[in-house]
Amino acid sequence: MIDIAAIKARFEALAPVLDERGRRLFAASEARAAGRGGVVAVSRATGIARSTIGRGLADLRSGAVISSPRVRRPGGGGKPATETQPGLLAALNALVEPSIRGDPEAALRWVSKSQRHLSAALAERGFTAGQKLVGRLLKRLGFSLQANAKTREGASHPDRNAQFEHINAQVTAFQAAGEPAISVDTKKKELVGDFKNGGRELRPKGQPEPVRVHDFVIPDLGKAVPYGVYDIAANAGWVNLGITHDTAAFAVESIRRWWHELGAARYPTATRLLITADCGGSNGVRVRLWKRELQVLADELGIAITVCHLPPGTSKWNRIEHRLFAFITQNWRGKPLVSHQVIIQLIANTRTKTGLSVACRIDAGAY
Repeated sequence: MIDIAAIKARFEALAPVLDERGRRLFAASEARAAGRGGVVAVSRATGIARSTIGRGLADLRSGAVISSPRVRRPGGGGKPATETQPGLLAALNALVEPSIRGDPEAALRWVSKSQRHLSAALAERGFTAGQKLVGRLLKRLGFSLQANAKTREGASHPDRNAQFEHINAQVTAFQAAGEPAISVDTKKKELVGDFKNGGRELRPKGQPEPVRVHDFVIPDLGKAVPYGVYDIAANAGWVNLGITHDTAAFAVESIRRWWHELGAARYPTATRLLITADCGGSNGVRVRLWKRELQVLADELGIAITVCHLPPGTSKWNRIEHRLFAFITQNWRGKPLVSHQVIIQLIANTRTKTGLSVACRIDAGAY
């Protein structure tokens, strides 16, 4: 694995004291040391053209490093495009200026600002600039490829922090009293069958696992609806794998199954149960069936059930998301979920260094 960042750091440290020939020989030496793919990697790290690195390699092979001390005299070579084409840099800057500053009819307002599109747009304005030159000029202007950044939370209720503090206090109090506190949610529904699953896994080179081109549900297999229950104190997960719909009745049945299989044995003297959940979905704060089914469960088990809903838009802070679901997703990445049994095995074999254990059962009930 070629460390492009290290090559770039070494070049930036030495470039100010190297002349043109020294930079060429430095790049050639780094490329030769890197081995296969070294020329491309060094060109990417330093910005030096591959043809220039090739000439440097030829110098190293022929011994011209010692026998020919010649360096191009100052001012030699072709003039920079920014000198031969006045206004080129300003025109490029105007094209890539953030769209919020320009008018809606500005050029490239509604297309991808790739180097190819920028080069074509400059040509329409009478400039000659290839994709590589555009790339170098963009770097000079301080632009780089960047993804969208999720930073805007939207409206926030003034009591939101107090809500989180209340939830945390409830969980702490239940744990101190030896009472169960769980986090619940429904994981993303998954198509069952030989469909593409995000991520990659190790396979023989050139032999990726073939999957379907289109994600159309297979009637005989349907979908999988994983509803999770995460025991906060025990760091243990339970997933009830539904095969029909994600309803409030299904959500409460999942909690019921967790209690009978794991909860009752783990908390034999429990008199209360705390549930933390999102404010939407099958266990939403406004879903009457959720409340009704929870009351039925409380009467059935003979324990009091307390529910704490997280504020809107804060589901990522629900413990089950980053302590259970995230690791399940990592465990089955790149693996087609070809059957319900495969899904159960992948979920049940999810483990972490911190001791997470997961149990999974299929729920054949219709909801």
